[in-house]
Order: sequence, then C-alpha cells, then structure tokens
Amino acid sequence: MTAAVAASQPNLYSSAGKHNPWLIAVVLSIATFMEVLDITIANVALRNIAGSLAASFDQSTWILTSYLIANAVILPLSGWLATIIGRKRFYMGCVATFTLASFLCGMAWNLSSLIVFRILQGLGGGGLASSEQAILADTFPPEKRGQAFAIYGVAVVVAPTIGPTLGGWITDNASWHWVFFINIPMGLLSLLLVNWLVQEPVATERERQKLLSQGTRIDYLGFVLVALGLGCLEVVLDEGERNDWFSSSFIVTFAIISAVSLVAMVLWELRCRAPVVDIRLLGERQFGTCFLLMLVVGAILIGTTQLVPQLLQTQFGYTATLAGLALSPGGAIMIVMMPVAGLLSGKVQPRWLVALGLVITAFAMWYPTRLDGQITLVWAAGIRLLLSLGLPFLFLPLTAASYTGLDQSRTSQASALFNVARNLGGSFGVAATQTLMQQREQFHHTRLIEHITPTAPNFQNALSDLTAYFVAHGSTAAVAGHQAIAWMANTIDRQAALLSFIDVSWVFMVTAIVVLPLALVLRPIPLGKSPAAPS
Repeated sequence: MTAAVAASQPNLYSSAGKHNPWLIAVVLSIATFMEVLDITIANVALRNIAGSLAASFDQSTWILTSYLIANAVILPLSGWLATIIGRKRFYMGCVATFTLASFLCGMAWNLSSLIVFRILQGLGGGGLASSEQAILADTFPPEKRGQAFAIYGVAVVVAPTIGPTLGGWITDNASWHWVFFINIPMGLLSLLLVNWLVQEPVATERERQKLLSQGTRIDYLGFVLVALGLGCLEVVLDEGERNDWFSSSFIVTFAIISAVSLVAMVLWELRCRAPVVDIRLLGERQFGTCFLLMLVVGAILIGTTQLVPQLLQTQFGYTATLAGLALSPGGAIMIVMMPVAGLLSGKVQPRWLVALGLVITAFAMWYPTRLDGQITLVWAAGIRLLLSLGLPFLFLPLTAASYTGLDQSRTSQASALFNVARNLGGSFGVAATQTLMQQREQFHHTRLIEHITPTAPNFQNALSDLTAYFVAHGSTAAVAGHQAIAWMANTIDRQAALLSFIDVSWVFMVTAIVVLPLALVLRPIPLGKSPAAPS
C-alpha cells in the first residue's frame, strides 16, 4: 500500500484502535526506556559484579559486550520477524523475553551464567525499538510524527543519561543484582498496558495472513550472514581496545569474518526475492542520509555518555554516583527540549532542524576544549547540558524524516535498520573514544616528560619545594623525596589524560561540522495538514 492510500485510510495501519494515539505513544515508551537504560546502567557496576562473581575486570566487560552483540544480531532481523509474527505479538514477546532475562541476570550465580542471560536479554531488547518506531510511524500521519516521536524520544535520549547515575547509586547503596531487578516491574507494567491498549493493525494482519498463505520463505543464508557480520563487528569494536586492535589474532579473525559476512550479506540480500533485511533502503536518498546521520548522532551520544563519567572517576576520584550526576542536568534539559523540538518538527523542515542540532552539538564539543585542572562537577555537567540542547533537534527530525516516501509495508524494515544505525554508531563512538584517549594520552605523556630531566632547574626547584612540603607534614627526608617524585608523576599522568580528553572533544566537534552538509540533502516532508486523499 502506498503512503498516499495509507493517508486516506489511516485506521488500517493504526495500532491505536479506539484508544487515543498519544496514549499509545506513552505506553510504548515504557519498554523503550527500560531497554535503553539497561545499555548504560550496568557500566558503573562492572567492578562490583566482577568482584562478586570472582572474575577479573576484563572478563566482566563481556557482560556489556554479550548484550550488545545479541542486540546487534536481532535488530536488523526484527522488521522481518515483526512482519511474520505480527507487530503486537512480536513486541510483547520481546518485552516478556527481556523481563524474564533481567530476572535471570539478577539471579546469576557465576560470570558464565550472567553472560548467557545477558545474551537472552539482548535478543529480547533488540526488537523493541524498531517495533515501537514502526507502530508510531503508521499510527500517526507525517505532520504529527515529530510530536509522537518526541514522547518516544524522551525515553531513548534520557535513559542513557540517567543510566550511569542510577547505576552508580544502586552500586553504592544496594546490590548490583538490583541493576537488573529494576527492569521487572517496568516490564510487567509494559506487558499489561500493551496487551490492553495496543491493537494489531488491520492492514498488517491482512498482509501477514496473505504472506503466510503463499508460503513463508525463510532467508536462512541472509539470517546467518547478518548474525555473523554484525555480531563479529560488535566484538571487534568492544574488545579491540583491550586486545590492542589488529595486533591481536583474535581481533583480526573476527574482523575478517565480519567484513566477508557483511559484503556477502549485501550481495545476497540484493538478489534475494524475500530478503531478511531490506538493504535497498540504504540506497534511497532520504533514508540513506538519515541512516548516516544517525550513525554520527549515536556515536556522539553514547561516546560522551561514557567519556565524562570515566574522566571524573579516574582522574578526579568521583564516586560512581557523583560521576553519573554530571549527566543528570542534560536529561532534565532534554525532557524540556523534546516537546519543543516535536512542535517545531511539524512546522520546520527536518534539514534545518538537523543543521541546527549539528551546530549546537559542535559548540557543545568545543566547550570541553577549554578544560583545565580545576574542573568542577558543575563545569562537567555543563558539557552534557549543552549537548542535550542539540540532541532533540537531531533525533526527532531524523526519525520522522527517515519514513518519508516509504510504503507502509516497509516501515518495519526501515525502523530496524534505523535503530541499527543508532546502536552501531554508539559502538563506533565508544571504540573510537577509548582508542583516541589511550593513544593521545600516551602521546601527551611522552611530550610532557621530555621537559623533565634531573638537571633541569625547574625540575630541581619543584622537587625541592615538594620535598620540603612533605617533610613539613611529618615525612622523613628520604620518604618525602619519593613522595615528591610520585606526586609529579601523578600530575603528569593527569595532565596527559586531560589533554587527551580535549583532543577527543575536538574530534567530535569536527565530525559534527563535517557531516552538517548531509542535513541539507534531506528532502522536504509534509508539514501542516495531512496530504489529501487521491480521488
């Protein structure tokens, strides 16, 4: 069915039934919030989990990696699965799987069991966002999609912001098990409300029955290639830094498998009559541009979410809770800005809103380049606050614009690929951030110690002053000398880390500026009234 015909018969594809569509948008946001929150909430609890399960910190990182791998594998397949199973059934199955897996994660008895349950959790969570966005895109006409996605967007953008704060508070004041148990009441509430309020659209059910009656052709090869390609790519991105990237045979092997699988997947899916992933969507100007821009948005959003708390904890001794609180003002700003961006999206073309969002993002990434050693919590919170002003003008217009011109039958596939962009962008952002931080920190450390030699007058004066300081505070002359050298070494390490943080901020700023012309490529979308029905 074409978009014009769908506009003339909106109830055929609507999941609202007799209920208010805005209520459906709120209900769908519950599971979204739960799933996106889980991506970041466990980050700050890793050390506690590792200690409790008698595992090293490096081993515990597979708690995050396993979830992201499963998420990456199921996301591109979710559009096809929703078509075969039915959107409501598939969505409720995902919520139920995620909720059950959260309970099992909280009950895990060792690291192996926790990783297995996290894989199950990732499989359930991976299908949520794409189903929700497809339901919203078909339930609301183009001129109201921006406002609908604003409600949904609050969950998607705010959850990663409060995740570290909530995870830190739970870690500091309770048990790490509650990082997972917190999902259970939200999951049960979501299941109850979705079962009561959300309807299976008439048109999608007809298409599903017609497809089943003709005999469902399962693209097994496409399924395997997608799973291998994205799964191995996620391993490379998440484990590359810890394994020294391509110096490791482990990373090289997974990178080769990923590259070969993805190339083969593209070639196969373009020829397959019933592809599990509609690759042709990426070749369309509107959707392809939105896909690329969402990669960048995901990289900046998730990359900075991890970067700021990491800096505060490692260099300034902040607790997990305080480090997470540095992101909280940004969440509050986004709650305010999302409705504003939603209203503007019904009056202003996406290209201009996205361009505005990228300009604000570039300015927000320039702000940390003024960093010095006297950083405060308020200053750190300002980084996220500025970024949060621009994110709604990126997320909402891109989401709404990505469905422009698409037939209703393709919205599930489009939604799945669009969410792949966000998640892959986040993985690219985290991997690039950690690699750049390490490389630039080593570079700055080398440059700083070049100026420190035992015969340098400045070094001798500093050593003498520091030794006298520690002697005055009760140390012997011999111990004070060692303390003075240790203090200078620690200062150099901190300065190198701060300089590397500035370098990463510059990279994010330049990236936002470089992709800005892509925003102007976006085509206009219908604004104001719904398009007239064909005569």
